[in-house]
Amino acid sequence: MKIHLINPSHVSFGVAVITPRWLYVLAAATPAIYGDPKLTDETLHPLDFSLLRPGDAVGIGIHTGNALRGYEVGRQARERGAWVIFGGIHATLFPEEAQEQGGAHAVVKGDGDLIWQRVLQDCGNGRPQPIYEGGKIEAEGFLPARWDLLPRNAYMWASVQTVRGCPKHCSFCSVWRTDGQQPRQRRGDSVLQEIVTLRRRGFRFIALADDNFYPVSLEDLRLAERRHDALRLEQLRSIRAERFALLARLSQLPGDTVFFTQITMEAADDPEFLEAMRRAHIKGALVGVESVTPEGLKDVYKGFNSSGEDLVRRLHAFRAHGIHVLGSFIFGLPSDRAATFDTTLEMARRSGVTFAQFVMLTPFPGTLDFNRWEKDMAGDPTRVAGQPLTRHWLIPQGQRPKVYVPHPVMTADEIRDRTQRVWDQFYSLRAVWARSRCVTSLRGRLCFLLVSKLYRQMYANTGIATDSARVNRSRRWASWIARPCRRLFVGRPLPELAVPEA
Repeated sequence: MKIHLINPSHVSFGVAVITPRWLYVLAAATPAIYGDPKLTDETLHPLDFSLLRPGDAVGIGIHTGNALRGYEVGRQARERGAWVIFGGIHATLFPEEAQEQGGAHAVVKGDGDLIWQRVLQDCGNGRPQPIYEGGKIEAEGFLPARWDLLPRNAYMWASVQTVRGCPKHCSFCSVWRTDGQQPRQRRGDSVLQEIVTLRRRGFRFIALADDNFYPVSLEDLRLAERRHDALRLEQLRSIRAERFALLARLSQLPGDTVFFTQITMEAADDPEFLEAMRRAHIKGALVGVESVTPEGLKDVYKGFNSSGEDLVRRLHAFRAHGIHVLGSFIFGLPSDRAATFDTTLEMARRSGVTFAQFVMLTPFPGTLDFNRWEKDMAGDPTRVAGQPLTRHWLIPQGQRPKVYVPHPVMTADEIRDRTQRVWDQFYSLRAVWARSRCVTSLRGRLCFLLVSKLYRQMYANTGIATDSARVNRSRRWASWIARPCRRLFVGRPLPELAVPEA
C-alpha cells in the first residue's frame, strides 16, 4: 500500500510562498513500514492521477477555500480504487460532506498527528472507519515535520508551529472553535530542532505558523489578578515564561535568520515582548486590524483592538521594535459605509504597515458569522450552479459571488469595486516604491517592489476580480514573478549549525 498526501488547489504557480506544513507532519506520522509517502502540493503542480493504484491510501487535507478541488481529487482517487481519507478544518466541520462530495472512505476530525497511524492500519486491513476522532492532542504529541521530503527550489518560506489554539473569540474566525481557546505550546527543544533542520537545508525565512504567537497579554494577567484567580494567574505566567524562553533561544540563531508570525494587536502594549521578538529575529507579523472604526470592531467582536489615533500609535509600536506589519483589513461589515474604504486606506498608510491585505467579509464555516448568516438565509431559494449560497465553497470558482452577506446600504458590486480600488491604490507603483524606503539598498528596494507586486497578483486579482481574463492574466504574472522571487529568499545551507542551548 503506497501512501499519497495531497494539498489540493485549483491554481498551480510552480513556486509557492510557504510550505503546507500539514503535508510534512502527516509524512512524519506515516509508519516506516509503508515507505516514504508521495507528497503532492497542487499549488506547485497538479496531481498526476496515473500514480494512484488500487489499494493505495490517499490523504487529502482541506480548508473551506480548497474543499471543492479536494472533492474532485477524492472522487477520482476512489474511482482508481484507492482508499480516500479526508482531514483538515473543513472536513472536521463537515465530515458527511467529504463522504458525499469527495468519495471519502474515512474522515479524520481534529488533529491527525497521532491517529493517522491507526487510519492507515485500518486501510491496510481493508476496514477503514467512517469517522476518526483525532481530538485536540497535547503539545507533547505534536510531531516535527519530515522536511527531508521537501522538493528543491519550490518554496520561498518554510513553516514551523510553536503553539496551537487562540484564546480570543473573533466572530469571523474558526480557529478558537476548531483548535480551542487553550494555547497548546510545543517544547522549545522540538521547535528549535525543526528550525535548525530547515536552516541546515538553506531556509533562511521561516514562518512561525501559529494561530496566535502572543497567547497571553498583559490585560489577561491584570484580569486574573483582579479576580484573585491564583491558579489561572499561575497558568498564564507559565505560558508567558515559556514564550520568553523560546524567544531567548531563537535569538541565538544566525543573524540573517528571518521569522514571520501572526499576532494580536495587544502585543503593541507589551514593549518587553516586542523587544524579545526583535532580538529573536522576528522581522514581521500579520496583525488583524480588521476595521479602523469602533463600530466595525464591535461587528467582529474585537474590542481589544483600536481605532483612530490609538490604532496608528499601536501599529507604529511594532515598527519601532523592527517588526514589519502585514495589516489585515475586512470590508463589507454591517457598519461600513462608502467613506470607510478611503478612511481605511488612509489609516493603513499613516500607520506605516509594510504590507496590507483587504478582504471582503465572507462567512466561513465554524465561525459565529457563518452561524448567524446560515440562520438568516434559512428558506432562501437562491442557488448558483445548483448550490445554495450557504454552501458557497461547492460553487465552481468562476461562478462564485464575491460578496455573500447582504449589506444595509451598499450593493455587492459596490463593495467589490471599492475593495479592488483600495488594493490598486495601496499597491500602486508609486506607493510601493515609497514604502520600500524601509530597506536601504537599491537592490533591496527593487526586491521589495517585486515581492509587493507578487503578493498583489496572487492574493488580490485572483480572488476579487470578476473578469476571467484579468484573473488568468494575474495567474500568469504570478507564475512568472514567483520563480525569481524565490531566489531572493534563498539562504546558504548551514550543515554544521547546532541547536541553541536552553
